[in-house]
Amino acid sequence: MTATNDVGTWLAVLRQQLAGISETAALDAQVAMAQILDQPRAWVVAHPELLLEPPLTTRLNQAASRLADGEPLPYVIGHWEFYGLEFEVNPTVLIPRPETELMVETALDWLYRHPDARRAADVGTGSGCIAVSLAASIPDLVVYACDCSSSALQVAQRNAVMHHLSSSIHFFQGDLLNSVQTSLDLICANLPYIPHKTLTSLPVAAHEPLLALDGGQDGLDTIRRFIPDLPRLLAPGGMCILEIEANQGPAAISLAQSVFPGAVICLLQDLSGLDRFISIEFN
Repeated sequence: MTATNDVGTWLAVLRQQLAGISETAALDAQVAMAQILDQPRAWVVAHPELLLEPPLTTRLNQAASRLADGEPLPYVIGHWEFYGLEFEVNPTVLIPRPETELMVETALDWLYRHPDARRAADVGTGSGCIAVSLAASIPDLVVYACDCSSSALQVAQRNAVMHHLSSSIHFFQGDLLNSVQTSLDLICANLPYIPHKTLTSLPVAAHEPLLALDGGQDGLDTIRRFIPDLPRLLAPGGMCILEIEANQGPAAISLAQSVFPGAVICLLQDLSGLDRFISIEFN
């Protein structure tokens, strides 16, 4: 693909491949190059003149081709960062987003203020990024990680092993929390919430698992099934944090109020000022 096989030239090639799909094309190119060379990103930036051997240029050709086809960078390199930790990702799981880190921050803040609350669940765990981030931050936390996808659970389990947290996280395959019978102090749920018609026009639908994205006609189908089961599981004084689409706040709050009329229900915004979560504190 390129006549000059040095790091600097290949960075330019990868940056060009990413320019139309990423606002951080230069950074992403460096990340991709670092993964392929098995070197820190700073090392890659500092060695633009380094000539690459043919096996490496073959891998770079393959990566550039996949990126040109629109495959997301995290799938191409096989991992992504979330809440300061590295996670394996592949097309069976969603790519962790920075917006979801706010869920972890909110959950940890609540757990720090409730030192006796140490039973948590991550519903729709996917890569396990929420469960692992919580368990890594609070050593005595017990987390129940649930997903209906066996392939996703395998990824999540490998991420738990990678971060030495297998003993803290219990994995369950099943619909929502049907497989969990214990009382929970904290429940985090990142469920499918994109309306079907909206999803069909989004680039994310071409590569990431539709099972984790498609929320039905109004985006609330799974959430509408999930909230009524919370009284069975959420301990008195417990909290649930639920990720939503930006325009679903009033409808999600109404659903929660119908099930928890006496609960403290709040709408939380992300860093862009968009409605992103509701929290339910069951008193």
